[in-house]
Amino acid sequence: MDLSHILNSKKIKLSFFLAVLSVLFVGKAFAVQGNPGQEKAGDKKEAFDPSVAILEHIADSHYWHLWGETAIPLPVILYTNKGFETFSSANFGHGNEAYKGKYYTYALEKDKVKAVDPSGKVDEAASKKVYDFSITKNVVALWIACVLLLVLFFAVASSYKKRVGKAPKGFQSFIEPVIVFVRDDIARPNIGYKYERFMPLLLTIFFFILINNLIGLVPFFPGGANVTGNIAVTFVLAIITMIVVNVNGNKYYWKHIFAPDVPFWLYPIMWPVELVGILSRPFALMIRLFANITAGHIIVLSLISLIFVFKSIAVAPVSIAFVVFMDVLELLVALLQAFVFTLLTALFIGTATEEHHH
Repeated sequence: MDLSHILNSKKIKLSFFLAVLSVLFVGKAFAVQGNPGQEKAGDKKEAFDPSVAILEHIADSHYWHLWGETAIPLPVILYTNKGFETFSSANFGHGNEAYKGKYYTYALEKDKVKAVDPSGKVDEAASKKVYDFSITKNVVALWIACVLLLVLFFAVASSYKKRVGKAPKGFQSFIEPVIVFVRDDIARPNIGYKYERFMPLLLTIFFFILINNLIGLVPFFPGGANVTGNIAVTFVLAIITMIVVNVNGNKYYWKHIFAPDVPFWLYPIMWPVELVGILSRPFALMIRLFANITAGHIIVLSLISLIFVFKSIAVAPVSIAFVVFMDVLELLVALLQAFVFTLLTALFIGTATEEHHH
């Protein structure tokens, strides 16, 4: 039997996989190398500082950097004690220029909008009166993820309506096993017979985190934003979980908190412990997702930075090997963190809605 076609197909798949990893590596290498537009003409080129480059690329930004001096400026929306003010971040000239607005003069200080005096120094008193509601890189990435999420679910829902009683086909057949996995391995075992009412929430959380994790691994537009590595995003997800858990908590859940089966004189000790437990669970969700995603990005960028730190091509093969390994590991972490967050959310909901058994 001729198996050459199978071997060839495996080679094609391997070549494609390596090509994708190579593109990701090159993109991340250009990202770490930095934006030449940040240097003013005539300035002496400073030594490469990996910590600055890494923190810059995992933080939020008023630009969406593409390559070299090319970046997409984003809208700056400020609320001051004198009123609202809006303008484009292009007025900051890649962070090198101040912009005289309607009420104050503004400049970017570590990618934060600050009010400055005529000499260009940050005016702390005026800056405290300026509240930044800008559409930043993470906000745009969040919108992109939401659009993808809506397209994904509407497409699958449309396929189910058109193919009632038929086997899944195309994109529907790709997504259905994931939906069944969330239902049978996450929702049903942890919540019980009431699981159906929470399925929309669990599916949304799972796919939202997964999409943002995967987009964050792509170093070029529309990827590269560190949405799930932003603690504000994970904080909101954790707050949603806390609200859903406590709103749906039954009388047995609240009895366990305020009237546990212990001697009454222990209540003053138990109440604070139980209330701390209510807050600590979403806090753990928030920190776990934020820390794991951010740590993965930092490790990959650190490994790439070695090439520029040592300024030697001899370091590149070792750096590339470790980066490829970490990229594969980050793919696993992207899936794992979406699973863990959804699993713990389902577990907390199940604990709050569990019926009392005599």
